[in-house]
Amino acid sequence: MNTKIVLGIVALVVLVVAVIGFVNIFGSPSTIGDVVKTTNTENVKEFVMESFYDENGIWFSLKDISVSKGDIVRIKVTNIKGHHDFVIDEYGIKKDTPLNEEVIIEFTADKAGEFIYYCSVPGHRQKGQWGTLRVIE
Repeated sequence: MNTKIVLGIVALVVLVVAVIGFVNIFGSPSTIGDVVKTTNTENVKEFVMESFYDENGIWFSLKDISVSKGDIVRIKVTNIKGHHDFVIDEYGIKKDTPLNEEVIIEFTADKAGEFIYYCSVPGHRQKGQWGTLRVIE
């Protein structure tokens, strides 16, 4: 067999092994749009809720969220009835929640205290569509 071909195959194998090793050591972040999701899930706190209304009021299915300061907070909101959004003023979050679509809100809880999350559609917060985010030091 030609020595150049053998050397080329050896170089290709070494390159593939190096790339696989690099990915295993440093990880491979996934992206959605321009938001980079971290591969370190050690301090990620994930919550799932629905947004809806019924004959008794307008609601988020989850009324309380508690995390530690420094945690990455991931909230998955699915609007199952009506028109809603999700707002936390102190964190500068305001996300529309289209009907029957899961919306992911992710941020670092870098402020301690109690913060209200709510729907800013007129009248919704007043009719019960709000909850409390507690960030503990």
